[in-house]
Amino acid sequence: MAKENENLLEKVVSLCKRRGFIFPGSEIYGGLANSYDYGPLGTELLNNISNLWWKKFVQQRLDMVGLRGPIIMNPKVWEASGHVKNFTDPLVECKICHVRLRADKEAELRAHDETHAGKETAWTDPKNFNTLFETYIGTVENDKMRAYLRGETAQTMFTDFKLVMESMRKKLPFGIAQIGKAFRNEITTGNFIFRTKEFTIAELEYFVKPGEDDKIFTEWLEYQQDFFVSELGIKKENIKTVELPKNELAHYSKRTVDTYYKFPFGWDEIAGIANRTDYDLKNHIELSGANLKYKDPDSNEEFIPYVIEPTFGVDRIMLAVLIDAYEESEARSGEDDAVHQTEITLKLPKQLAPIKVAVLPLSKKEDLTKPALVILEELQKHFMCQYDETGSIGKRYRRQDEIGTLFCITFDFDSLEDKKVTVRDRDTMEQERVDIRELPAYLLGRLS
Repeated sequence: MAKENENLLEKVVSLCKRRGFIFPGSEIYGGLANSYDYGPLGTELLNNISNLWWKKFVQQRLDMVGLRGPIIMNPKVWEASGHVKNFTDPLVECKICHVRLRADKEAELRAHDETHAGKETAWTDPKNFNTLFETYIGTVENDKMRAYLRGETAQTMFTDFKLVMESMRKKLPFGIAQIGKAFRNEITTGNFIFRTKEFTIAELEYFVKPGEDDKIFTEWLEYQQDFFVSELGIKKENIKTVELPKNELAHYSKRTVDTYYKFPFGWDEIAGIANRTDYDLKNHIELSGANLKYKDPDSNEEFIPYVIEPTFGVDRIMLAVLIDAYEESEARSGEDDAVHQTEITLKLPKQLAPIKVAVLPLSKKEDLTKPALVILEELQKHFMCQYDETGSIGKRYRRQDEIGTLFCITFDFDSLEDKKVTVRDRDTMEQERVDIRELPAYLLGRLS
C-alpha cells in the first residue's frame, strides 16, 4: 500500500508537468529547491479554487468583505503580532552530515537516520528558528530598514479593521477575507507543492463579541468542512478534522482545529480554524496607540473583539484536489488506437476543471477546421476552451480526459450537412448530436 501511494504521487507529479499544470521553477538553470511555476492549466485550476472560495466565503455572505494588502508591511506589525519572537520552528542538525530538520517531524528524522545505515546518528539540541523572511527597505546601504515578507495575510485585516468597519458600515459580527502570497523560510520542504517557502493562502478574520466566540467557532468549522465536500468535491473519507492539544497551539490561539487530507504520503494539514481571541487587536493597540476597539451602536459598550480565523492553504488544497480526481482505468475508451492499456481521467468537478470544452475537428482539412474555429470563437465567450486537430480523435479524447476537460465537441463531415456536432461527456463517454445553433445554451445548461 505504501508503494502504491508513493506511485500515485509520482503519477500526479508527472501528469502535472506533462500536461501543463505545474513545472519545476527555474528549471533551465537547474531549478530551485521546492520552487514551482504554475503552467497554463495549473493557473486556471488555482484561480478556479480561489474564485470558488471567494464566492462561498465573501460573495454569498452579507457579513463578509474582501481586502488586498501588501506583502511588505511596517516591521512593527510583526512585532505586535508576535511573529518576530514566536514565529519559530524547532531546528536540529545532524552531526554527521549537517542536514537541518524540524525536531517535531519524527518521520522525517527517522527517514534521515536510515540514510546513515551502519552509523549512529546524533542530533544537536533543538533550537528555535524564525521562519520569517527578512528583507531591507531603502536605497542607501547605511539607510536601510529591516522588514519582513509576510508570513500570513491576517495582519492587514487587523490593522485595517477600523477602516473597513467604518467605510463599509459594518456591525459585529462581520469578517474580512483575503487571498494572497505568504512566505515562510521553512526548515524542510517537500512533497511537491505541499510545503514550499512561497505559497498562496486564503484567510478570513471574523470579528465577534467576546463570549460569543465558542459558538461562532463551531459554526465556522461546519461551514468550512462543507466547502471541501460540497464545493470542491473532495471525498468525505479523505478528509478529517484534528483538534490541536493545548501544548501545540500557536502563540495567539485559544483553540485550533485543523483539517487533514489523506495524501499518498499520509494525513496532513490543508486548512485550519483558530480562535485568536483579542490577541492581535490588543497588541496593535498597545504598540501603535491606535483605537481599534469596537463600540456597540445599540448599547454603547466598547470592547476589543475576539477573532475566529478559518485559514486555507490553496496550493495544498490544489494538490489534494488533483490527487482526489486522479483515476486510472484499463482501456476505458475502448479505442483501437489506444497506446496504453491504462488510461487516465482527471475527474475534476465542473466548477474546477481548467478547460470546460475542447473543440476537435475530425480532420485537418480546411472544410472542417474553418467552421470548427468559428464554433470555438463563439464558445470562448462563455468558457475556457481548447482546440486540438492533431492525432486521431481517440487520442485527442484521451488527452482531454487527462486534463479533466468536461466536454469534447467534434465537428465531422456530417456536420457540414446536418449542422450538428458530436458532444462527448468526459465521465460517461456518452455522445450526443447537438445543433450548432443551440450549442452554447446546451453547454451552459450542462455546466450550470
